[in-house]
Amino acid sequence: MSTGELPGRGERVADWFDGRLGIHTLGRKYLRKVFPDHWSFLLGEICLYSFVVLILTGVYLTLFFHPSMNEVTYQGSYVPLNGVRMSEAYASTLDISFDVRGGLLMRQVHHWAALVFVAGMLTHMMRHFFTGSFRKPREVNWVFGWSLLLIALFEGLFGYSLPDDLLSGTGMRFVNGALLSVPVVGTYLSMFLFGGEYPGHDIVARFYSLHILVIPGIMAALVVAHLILVVYHKHTQFAGPGRTERNVVGTPFMPVYLAKAGGFFFLVFGALALMAAVASINPVWSYGPYRADQVSTGAQPDWYLGFAEGLVRIMPGWEITLWGHTLVLGVLIPIVVFPLLLVLIGVYPFLEARVTGDKGEHHLLDRPRNRPVRTGLGAAWISLYLVLLAGGGNDIVATRLHLSINTVTWAIRIAVFVVPAAVFVVTRRICLGLQLQDRQRVLHGRETGVIKRLPHGEYVEVHEPLSQAQLHTLTAHQRPGELVRHEPRGNPR
Repeated sequence: MSTGELPGRGERVADWFDGRLGIHTLGRKYLRKVFPDHWSFLLGEICLYSFVVLILTGVYLTLFFHPSMNEVTYQGSYVPLNGVRMSEAYASTLDISFDVRGGLLMRQVHHWAALVFVAGMLTHMMRHFFTGSFRKPREVNWVFGWSLLLIALFEGLFGYSLPDDLLSGTGMRFVNGALLSVPVVGTYLSMFLFGGEYPGHDIVARFYSLHILVIPGIMAALVVAHLILVVYHKHTQFAGPGRTERNVVGTPFMPVYLAKAGGFFFLVFGALALMAAVASINPVWSYGPYRADQVSTGAQPDWYLGFAEGLVRIMPGWEITLWGHTLVLGVLIPIVVFPLLLVLIGVYPFLEARVTGDKGEHHLLDRPRNRPVRTGLGAAWISLYLVLLAGGGNDIVATRLHLSINTVTWAIRIAVFVVPAAVFVVTRRICLGLQLQDRQRVLHGRETGVIKRLPHGEYVEVHEPLSQAQLHTLTAHQRPGELVRHEPRGNPR
């Protein structure tokens, strides 16, 4: 009679959890999930890892920050501001920067991570947009990602405003002006947000609660939902040999992808720490505490909200009076256009499906050149954003280039209408030209640079046939109508 070995403690623990949570079944199903291997997929990971860094550094900063507008007299390590009256929020920010061990590094890592997080999300969504991965069945996941980007803009604004320095206070004055421009209810919105007359005494405490509790919770839930749908729908992939709408070609999650992801996380964390260590950002001690009767010259918001300020700066100061109410169109129109530009991004998958009549499922990505209209629209939106971003710093542009600010403003006003249209036309024609080039490569092969003389004296370039893999990549798409040759009626093929 043979006796079997008793299971080890680790095996018993694993069996206990598996019997109650089904971990073995889930692990067997998902730990071997295949992930495509392409550099563009790293953009989403940059967003995720930046978000993790934001949470970690944010928890550290909350231990020392005092979200209070109560005035105190500063007596700390930063001698130039000793004896100056300021809010507890600003004083605690100075203490974090100069007195807390590692505080300044954590502040700067936190701020750099926020900028990289938003930049990563915007670039990540651009990748999805230009490759068409938002199509059925991923429209809902696109909306989740778009919601994350939208919420992150306001989360950044709230965090930017917490130190209560002169620069962030100037931004709050901008927010207050935008609220006051809303017809009928503008004054009520302002008093509700600031807890009374601007600047009030509650704004930092309210923004603090939103910044560290409400919005991060919503963002974490959206991130989890986004990742669940990524796993459920499986990853998209570029067309290639062996890749179809029904399979995924790549490496398994465990152990290959997990090892790569872990290394990439530390790479992102290290890059953020390096930027924070060598590049100063948001030096609040240089601006001083906020005073309602002062304004910071050359004040600029973080880059992701620069286009919103650009909309306001380039608008003429129009005002009209209707039914006893003054409408400040110079501010009201921009605050209507700002969310409209963002909403168009969120609903684009549904608009494209409606216009094109495309109701099929798509798991293979498009090459941007094969969708010239979509690519042109994306490039036009980016150009509009960059023009408005320049408008948000029109004073800086005028100063650096030694131009009249009026000239710069009018140039940007004209560019808002001209540049996106021109970019759309040029981008579309470039895409069509690249398609024609691909067609020539498929028909005639790759140019080798070798010149050969024929027996009758003609010189020709030798072309090398493409491999089957290259031919598959270049032909695995539908030809757009602009390049389809229409046969005359009555002419049989």
